[in-house]
Amino acid sequence: MRKGQHRFVAGFLLFPVALYLIFVIWPYIQTIGYSLTDWKGQSQTFSFVGLDNYTKLLQDDIFMGAIWHNILFLVFIPVITILLALFFAFMVNAGGRGRSGGVSGVAGSKYYRVIYFFPQVLSLAIMAVLFGAVYRSDGGGMLNGVLIELGLVDKNNPVEWLNEPNFVLWALIAVVVWHGVGFYLVLFSAAMQSIPRDVYEAALIDGAGRAQSFFRITLPLLWDSVQTAWVYLGIAAMDMFILVSTMTAGDYGGGPDHHSEVMSTVMMRNFLLYGRSGYACAMGVVMLVLTLIVSVVMLRATRRERIEF
Repeated sequence: MRKGQHRFVAGFLLFPVALYLIFVIWPYIQTIGYSLTDWKGQSQTFSFVGLDNYTKLLQDDIFMGAIWHNILFLVFIPVITILLALFFAFMVNAGGRGRSGGVSGVAGSKYYRVIYFFPQVLSLAIMAVLFGAVYRSDGGGMLNGVLIELGLVDKNNPVEWLNEPNFVLWALIAVVVWHGVGFYLVLFSAAMQSIPRDVYEAALIDGAGRAQSFFRITLPLLWDSVQTAWVYLGIAAMDMFILVSTMTAGDYGGGPDHHSEVMSTVMMRNFLLYGRSGYACAMGVVMLVLTLIVSVVMLRATRRERIEF
């Protein structure tokens, strides 16, 4: 900068920063502005109502229930996904013993990486269709078919996985976990390969088992990757629009009887179906604030000192 390079740097930054301000920041500002009005979404005539939309949100039982469902997703999706991905990554990288007695992955680990990652190449739309067939309540559903063959479910009374209030949220969580484990397995495996084998072999000589190696060596050295995964999964748990709107009953999903409702489905229903666009914008602002809070809290809660070799 002291040598006059600021003009050169500013020239490269001007265009991308302008695009970011126009296509990211400005829509946020517009949404905040519309959330303070009674905008119907079909014209530019609206009146300023102040914080009335936010006051109504506090009295909206459906939206408050949707927040609770997002919180459940926020708790279970990151925890289950990260635990499974860490376990599988450890097994395919350091869960076995080599021919010379050293540390290596379990037999066939290079094939397991491909198999585990396969769900990640599927789009969420394909995932919704695929698991819609798995959860079908008639005789053609795979899950009910397996349970019927095992004698755990009556053939004439199959389980309504996506229409049963006690099961629908867990059915959706299973889809997200199945889709995400492979990606984070690859992420953790890449980070794990940077850990010297000498560390594991030294622990092996000292009599450490697999569990001790995982909790005393692997997990502390992968903590930065775990922190990143936690934030991304938390953001995904705050959305869930595609799966809920596609797989569950009702306009834009949310069934049965709003038991699978999430904030995004309530927002889209109010915006596109009910014509309450200003109210929907207030929901969007609340989603933005909650997502930012979740990201900051997760980063702060998982922060720890960096461990170096």
